[in-house]
Amino acid sequence: MADTAKRGLRVIVPFGRGNNKTEAIILSLKEEVSARPLKCIIEAIEETPAINEEQLKLAVWMSERFFCTLYDAVHACLPIGLWYREGKAPMTGKIVITVSLTVPKEDALEQSERKSTRAPTQAAILKMLAESEDGQVEQTALLYQTGATAAVLRPLEAQGLIALDKQEIYRRPRVADIEYDDAPPPPLSPAQEAAYGQLKTLLDSDAPEAALLFGVTGSGKTNVYMQLIEDTLAAGKTAITLVPEIALTPQLMGAYVSRFGDNVAVLHSGLTPGERFDEWRRIRSGVVRVVVGTRSAIFAPLNNIGLIVIDEEQEHTYKSEASPRYHAREIAKYRCAKANALLILGSATPSVDSMRRAETGVYHLVRLDTRYNEKPLPRVIIADLKEDLRAGRGGTIGFELERELRANIERGEQSILFINRRGASPIVTCVECGHTFGCSKCSVSLTYHSANERLMCHYCGYSEPTPSDCPTCGGLLKYAGAGTQKVEETLGEMFPGVTVLRMDADTVSAANTHEKILADFREKKADILLGTQMVAKGLDFENVTLVGVVLADMSLYVNDYRAHERTFSLVTQVVGRSGRGDKAGRAVIQTMTPENDVIQLASRQDYDNFYRREIGRRVAAGLPPARDLIALCFSGENEALVIEGGATVRDMLESELPADADVTLLGPAPAPVAKVNNKYRYRLSLMCVNSKELRAVIASTVRAFAHDTRYRGVSIYADADPE
Repeated sequence: MADTAKRGLRVIVPFGRGNNKTEAIILSLKEEVSARPLKCIIEAIEETPAINEEQLKLAVWMSERFFCTLYDAVHACLPIGLWYREGKAPMTGKIVITVSLTVPKEDALEQSERKSTRAPTQAAILKMLAESEDGQVEQTALLYQTGATAAVLRPLEAQGLIALDKQEIYRRPRVADIEYDDAPPPPLSPAQEAAYGQLKTLLDSDAPEAALLFGVTGSGKTNVYMQLIEDTLAAGKTAITLVPEIALTPQLMGAYVSRFGDNVAVLHSGLTPGERFDEWRRIRSGVVRVVVGTRSAIFAPLNNIGLIVIDEEQEHTYKSEASPRYHAREIAKYRCAKANALLILGSATPSVDSMRRAETGVYHLVRLDTRYNEKPLPRVIIADLKEDLRAGRGGTIGFELERELRANIERGEQSILFINRRGASPIVTCVECGHTFGCSKCSVSLTYHSANERLMCHYCGYSEPTPSDCPTCGGLLKYAGAGTQKVEETLGEMFPGVTVLRMDADTVSAANTHEKILADFREKKADILLGTQMVAKGLDFENVTLVGVVLADMSLYVNDYRAHERTFSLVTQVVGRSGRGDKAGRAVIQTMTPENDVIQLASRQDYDNFYRREIGRRVAAGLPPARDLIALCFSGENEALVIEGGATVRDMLESELPADADVTLLGPAPAPVAKVNNKYRYRLSLMCVNSKELRAVIASTVRAFAHDTRYRGVSIYADADPE
């Protein structure tokens, strides 16, 4: 292979003592003689490298930056289905065979008559081809309709009556087949023109640039993105747009394909392996110059990148929870720096970290302070649920929200309801003895799901039938709290005959189901769309004039320093789904603590004051972005050994870190969910400045611990900026 071996080429090698055939990627080539015997590469999987020079360098950078192996980093850059497994054929493109006549249709019908007795199947094939419009039919359809096998085609081909044409086609996602509006794009408003002008100057720069586009909900950030992408393509460059949720890709793809045609590809985890593989191949071949997708689309093999857009940049879904534990924003920064491209971070509620960088001049700050065409923000009603309780009403839908929903239904207008919990009830308890149902494998309560009458763990997947009474004392069971299923049942009782669509992890588990839900809602087949975070951002429905936050406190009082930021963002984003058309919008925020600053600021969509409040608190406490956070996470079935391992690593770090290092070690302490799937989880946190030198110390410590035989059964990993 001396003449064909290249960096990035996938090959098959004999690995281990058993010489098992294993896939490998050539990372470098050396012309030297080894002092010890080496094994030979068995064969190349492909003719051209699957991963290019830029991606190889990115993988090396990721392995150092995100504490992962080089294998994990390379694996993240390539699509599912590409990886070789012995005994399993590698994924290839889809081959379509077209059968066509090579003789006039009259001759084919004559031959069909002759063969009708001694070769009826051949006769049926010739007749079907002769009766087709252009004398050709796809082989699969031809064989299905005539009941023939592929072997029957060979004699017809040998006789010169038919020809078989093999053609490879791309498996396209269903979203690519939707018919899109070909109307010209709406003109930019004066505010959009001003924002576009600032960003266009950065786009035309020969240096890498980063900008935070801070625009209120409904300000039309997407129109600005698309105008900049058009300029990028005109300059001969390529572009990537990331969105936080799969549910947002159909709507965005509709807008992008209308503007850029078949020049767009989509990448997300909801695609089949074949679709994802073929979209990746379309991108790599240069056929596609614009990529839209979720987090993993940041690795799209585009060349000559000019623009990367991360929409709703504050969302935690841009952070990977499996190795490599990267943040898409950091990968985007790297790719833009290497390509001298522009990175745009867009949001109505930017992360505190990004706004801090914009405030200090690391990012350029561009603002859109008004909605498109000066449409007003929704009128917000803060509903105090304590008042409902005093009036004897303890359900999930309070007086204020019921009244507004009823008014909307009567007017034929639509509503969106948001509650950040799926299932029916998060806690089931006995009113007699207080017994609660917890997961035997995890340190969490089982959630009651009314759809299947089961108690389920949302961490390990364990489930059991819901008993009719308490297994301890036989007492009555009480179902406490609420999730999407319970709210759906309440709406059904409250508004008989009204159609409610529910969108959560339980209803969108099948491929593309979210597309159907959103399409049905857009076509006004339902009055109310109820869901979790999937409905909180990015959606744009002109007939939605009411948004309800069922319980705004749900994420406010949790053990996480980002709790206030996430609650403010969720409430602000979901309120912004209302009144985006010609009709005025309203929003009802139900809460037990209406006086809370976060609730009040979110109701006014007052990000500036929220940011000043939050950054002051973070700086005073030394929390990110004032300092960086790196977590060392330990897990194992023996809790005492896990704790001991964490303490050992803490001692190792204290001895390895320089005396003048500005590092604060916290823990080891239990993770927020201390036990998952029979494994105890503890964290050692480092409050620090994330430097290359510190990462090297942490990496060497992790390696040393992993080889310590005393802690077999305890796994460890490091996570920069954990969520």
